[in-house]
Amino acid sequence: MCIRDRFMRDDILNFSLLAWQSKERGKKYMIVSELKLYNFRKFKSVDGIPGLQITFHRGLNALIGENDSGKTAVIDALKLVLLTQSNEYIRPLEEDFYKPIDGDACSEFKIDCTITDFNQNEAKNFIEYLMFKKSDEKVEYTLELHYRAWKEGNKIFQELRVGDVDDGISIDGKVRELLKTVYLKPLRDAEREMNSGRSSRISQILLNHPVFKDKKEHRILDIFQEANEKIESFFTEDEEGKDILQTIRDNLEAFNDKGQASNAELKTSNIQLKAILESLSLNAPELNPGLGELNLLFIAAELLLLKDDSDGGIKLALIEELEAHLHPQAQLRLISYLQNEYNENDVQIIVSTHSPILASKINLKNLILMKDGVGYDLAEGYTGLEKGDYLFLQRFLDSTKANLFFAKGIIMVEGDAENILVPIIADILGYPLEKYGVSIVNVGSTAFLRYSRIMIRKDGSCIGIPVSVITDCDVRPYDIAEDTNEKVFNEKTLESTRIENEKNEKYTSGSVRGFTSSRWTLEYCIAMSCLSEDFHKSVHYGKKILNAREHISLTDEKISEADQEVTKEVAEWKELPPWRKAYEIYSLMLDKDGKSGLKAIVAQCLASILRWKTSIIPEEIKQEKMFDLDLYRLRTDAQKKAELKSKIEEDQFLSYIVKAIKYAAGENV
Repeated sequence: MCIRDRFMRDDILNFSLLAWQSKERGKKYMIVSELKLYNFRKFKSVDGIPGLQITFHRGLNALIGENDSGKTAVIDALKLVLLTQSNEYIRPLEEDFYKPIDGDACSEFKIDCTITDFNQNEAKNFIEYLMFKKSDEKVEYTLELHYRAWKEGNKIFQELRVGDVDDGISIDGKVRELLKTVYLKPLRDAEREMNSGRSSRISQILLNHPVFKDKKEHRILDIFQEANEKIESFFTEDEEGKDILQTIRDNLEAFNDKGQASNAELKTSNIQLKAILESLSLNAPELNPGLGELNLLFIAAELLLLKDDSDGGIKLALIEELEAHLHPQAQLRLISYLQNEYNENDVQIIVSTHSPILASKINLKNLILMKDGVGYDLAEGYTGLEKGDYLFLQRFLDSTKANLFFAKGIIMVEGDAENILVPIIADILGYPLEKYGVSIVNVGSTAFLRYSRIMIRKDGSCIGIPVSVITDCDVRPYDIAEDTNEKVFNEKTLESTRIENEKNEKYTSGSVRGFTSSRWTLEYCIAMSCLSEDFHKSVHYGKKILNAREHISLTDEKISEADQEVTKEVAEWKELPPWRKAYEIYSLMLDKDGKSGLKAIVAQCLASILRWKTSIIPEEIKQEKMFDLDLYRLRTDAQKKAELKSKIEEDQFLSYIVKAIKYAAGENV
């Protein structure tokens, strides 16, 4: 049963005190657990359903996602409801009201904020505003904040109520102060914030610290009083000071009527604690005074306010773009500290970030992925990941792979060759990955499920980020004879098709789709495709690069040698079926154990050839320049590119690559 503040305050207090004899006592602290936005910014509400509903956890919560996904809107909404300890002027603006593309802006927006998990010290300060229910000798407290802003003519009005929407009551000023959060804006001017001055930020921080908060008397005042007395005595007891004061008196006596005495005195001002703290600046002389170190110093000072538990207020920090002005190693040190230290000290932190470095360091369970007006919790129980997957990803989800959190589409590959070739093929097809916001994630193995299931929701909902998983069917075109241990070749078309379908089904769920090669591997498929000749040359170019002692670039002479070798082999394999020719080309990359250290080099050679073939090449540029990365800036030959595009799109052995690219780019395939 829910009980409101309709009961007498004393009765409620007695009930709450009894309830806190449970085993939960002292283990909780108030947190923002839920936020709902109605017609705020981009989040349109339909039929009373919030445009955004997002849940938060204890400790660290990191908002991630591409630009314009709503990260800043979440932070700003919390600021409007809770206000900040920075004493900044926070009020709703015209741009906060949802505006459709082809219509007028809404006249009203609402923000609902739910705070839960109060401990006894906190609950007593909010008791008349709380909703609570008792079950099994445990009390659950809830503070429901309802913020509303509306327009009347050219004016914008706002109100904050607590409790039920219909009969909510206004919150008093003292309690309002207890809701104020620590806030660090994205473009922090740390040098200005840490300087002395009237109402300086460092003075505000110190005045809100329990050492100084609400105190008119402090021993610092005694120190200043003692100093003031010594200064005053200088002008009454020291000969130099006495001379100065006497000169002033003599001058004044000359100005006055005859006989009028002068008793002028030099007195120090009446110093207050606030004025003393405003005279302080914060610096670290041993540190390099650059933006990065100053920002760390600023953050360190702001976090002072999170250590105080004496007033029973919320301990919440809102930090936008945590990575601002910080180099990668500094980012890692800072997030490690926040993630470890404040999880242990009962503090809630909500940060927004565009940094893959931070996203890779933050535990996956602390991430909230913003996408299309939804905040997707990536904690255990919300995704398709198992407990073991979280442990794996905690170790192996590095900053390169963390790009997947900021992409419009994702292509997952299992090796360097795909990582190199997919972008060039995508460019030829007219889907340059950077333009379409598609990130390639090289899992470096076949652990696709561990990464792809990040984007799968346990409740069956769809995040909406298309994920293409490109993998090999791994059906070799031969068997090993038991008696001779020799290879017995067989095209194995049916088995390849069966495995292809099985793998596609295995990796397909939600917005994740599997795209499996129709034959053995990527390289084998390319060797069977319209790119067979170019791939054949790339293998020989790669071998010469690998064996080069002086430099890795190819001379025109080496290129000519490689082309002659290709011509000779093509003649020798003339009678072989296409799939056997493909094997022979592919086998040139393999050692006696069937392994290859050439894949990445060959892939780079093929990528260079394809760029060369689709570019306008000035006559003075020699062929060896084909492998110069600077030539990627060559102008594209539209006709050549169109012809190659047509061949690739129609090629059955490259169709899985083509479909994977188009799907990740947002096309229906």
